[in-house]
Parts: sequence; structure tokens; C-alpha cells
Amino acid sequence: MTTIPTLTHGRVSIRPLRLRDTRDLDVALSSNRHWLRTWEATNPSGHVSTDVRGSIRALQANARAGLGLPFAMELDGRFVGQLNVSGITYGSLASASIGYWVVESAAGHNVTPISVALAVDHCFRQVGVHRIEICIRPENAPSLRVVEKLGFRFEGLRRRYIHINGDWRDHFCFALVAEEVREGVLDRWVQGNVPVGSGSVPDTARQDAAMPLPTKRRGGTVI
Repeated sequence: MTTIPTLTHGRVSIRPLRLRDTRDLDVALSSNRHWLRTWEATNPSGHVSTDVRGSIRALQANARAGLGLPFAMELDGRFVGQLNVSGITYGSLASASIGYWVVESAAGHNVTPISVALAVDHCFRQVGVHRIEICIRPENAPSLRVVEKLGFRFEGLRRRYIHINGDWRDHFCFALVAEEVREGVLDRWVQGNVPVGSGSVPDTARQDAAMPLPTKRRGGTVI
């Protein structure tokens, strides 16, 4: 099992997600449904789970298996969102992915970039992960701003990559490897040393994302 620490910078903390967060998590999700729906992962089968406690248990089981790190995000000690390091692999890949969401009232306080920086630094320094990626919908301007602030590198467009808000959606992929940020993601950002242009998406990628991927019906008709 990978140990999940509590990490803090200024007013922002990330800590282990716990079963006693069930009520806070449920309230945050339900009261911010309008804010989160557009970016929320969904099940292609249409099944909708409302078992918040069960979701926390599943994330904790992944953590015990060394496959994930589920964090609660806090601002001034108040639960304001969730960050999950998932798909942790070791050996020759040594990689992981990060996903997150934050309540609307906490937006604009740098909660997300600080939380992501804390989590990435922990993964590089303590977990032994070599590469971290974040995949973001092209329309999600606030999340694109997060990877720009932290200096994530654009790696490409992934077509129909994750089922979001009822359909398969394209995502831009961004990544960092440990050698790029030996001083730490958080320190590099706070000290103003993020390379100019980091996280920028090429115009060609934006143009590609604006063009729907041709798909075929079962009969072979292109739509």
C-alpha cells in the first residue's frame, strides 16, 4: 500500500480521502452539479451511481493495491474538491495520471494548481513515478490554465478518449517527467521559473479538435 500524506502550501491542503468525507463529498457534488456536469466522467452504459461511500471505498482499495492516491482538497480546512492519482504503474513505465474537480466557490483561489503541484511532487519524490499526465477537454479553459501555470508539456490530441457528460470526448494530453522539474513543480511555479509557452496548445491541434472525428454506423455509413 502506498502511503497517502497530508501536504500543505499556504491556504491549500491535500489529504487522504476518508469514509468520513462521505457527507461533505455528497453535498459538494450535489450542490455543484451545474458547475461539474459538463466535465464529469460518465458510464457508457448509462448507469448512474449515487453510492458516494462505495466510490470512496473503491478508491481506497486501489490505494491499498498501490494503484492510486485519492486526495481530498481543502481550502482553509474546508473540503472543496477531490484529486485522484490513478493508473499508477511501476517498473519500466513508472507513470500515473491525475484527475480533479473543485467546487465553484473555490475557483480562482489557485486551489487546483497548488493541489496538482503538491501531488506531482509527491509522486516524483516519494512514490517513484517518472511520468505524470493530465488529459483535458479542449473546451475546459480553467483546466488548460492549470497545466499552463505549472508548465506541463502538450503531447497531443486523443480522439474520443474519455466518456464525459454522456458521450466520448476528445482530450488534449499534457505530461511532465521527473527530469524536467528537479526543483519541484510547486517551487518552479512559485518562483516564476516556468518556461514561457509551457502548456500552450498548437493551433493545428486546436483546429483538429474543432473537426469532429468521422465515425461509422454499424452498416458502414460515415457520419
